[in-house]
Amino acid sequence: MNQITRRATLGAAAAGTLAAKSHAQPRDNTIRIGVLADFSGPYRDTSGPTSFAAVQQAIEDLGLAQRGINVEVLQGDHLNRPDAALALARRWIDTQGVDMICEVNNSAVALAVANLVREKDKIQLASGAASSALTGPQCSTHTIQWTYDTWVFANVVGGAAVRAGGDSWYFITADYSFGHQLERDTSQFVTRAGGRMLGSAKYPFPGTTDFSSFLVQAQASRAKVIGLAMAAADTQNCVKQAHEFGLTRRGQKLAGMIMFVQDIKSIGLEAAQGMLLSEVFYHDLNDRTRGLAQRILRRTPTNMPGQEHAGHLFLRDPLPQGRRRGGRSRAPRPRASRSSTS
Repeated sequence: MNQITRRATLGAAAAGTLAAKSHAQPRDNTIRIGVLADFSGPYRDTSGPTSFAAVQQAIEDLGLAQRGINVEVLQGDHLNRPDAALALARRWIDTQGVDMICEVNNSAVALAVANLVREKDKIQLASGAASSALTGPQCSTHTIQWTYDTWVFANVVGGAAVRAGGDSWYFITADYSFGHQLERDTSQFVTRAGGRMLGSAKYPFPGTTDFSSFLVQAQASRAKVIGLAMAAADTQNCVKQAHEFGLTRRGQKLAGMIMFVQDIKSIGLEAAQGMLLSEVFYHDLNDRTRGLAQRILRRTPTNMPGQEHAGHLFLRDPLPQGRRRGGRSRAPRPRASRSSTS
């Protein structure tokens, strides 16, 4: 798997897409981007309206309108269902001229849409989908994943936990592709570091709000670490219930494999004490991250932008060069890759 920079990957992707558009529709000077996200389910706060706002902000930062380049941003709810997402994405491409689909914050949805954009010769920029299968077994030249993936979180959290003495694990896992891949990736890093996997319990996704039976199984395993292969509202509910049961007071650690600032706000500091977690973007890290977050926050003032939202601001990199090159030649397609953060 090639290691390439985010800027090079996104630039080549947009250049290829916009060059194709320019060739096929020379009179249409509008770039159409579809934000395919969770606007009504468990991932709404970590995705949804704030992801849509982040894409709008990225376009505003570029000043494209002042340069005569029109960008239309559409939004759609994938309902965490691949069939619904595919129907919407196909309609966008076939009848509304969408050039690029982004966000796609459900791995099962992203894997399905990856096949569609390859068939239609379009681009998917997956800021929200985490499964490392997108750059592994199901790697595609038409899908780019750059904000994070399950491999990153598994490596950081899994390896650090074992080194800190958390050498036995039990997982509570969302029963779909994202949860499965996160558990697999973490298991590999844990066992390589000398740890043991004691089992897992898979819960139905979406729709589970009561995690008591799964927590009882995790407690009975006597694992030192309970890995949460889930995200957003599911993580929040599970951690709160684990705190009520007193799991951490009995010595077990909770590992939030993928967490967002919204999770900590909802869980509360008392229940979150002692958790292991990692994050690729934190809004209050430095002046630059605070500036990025504030530009998005003015559009969605009740929801602080997190790592998934911040990823969309890097749409600023490819769009202008894609348009400049679009009328001249067709750019080569990028090779899908886990890009670096440079």
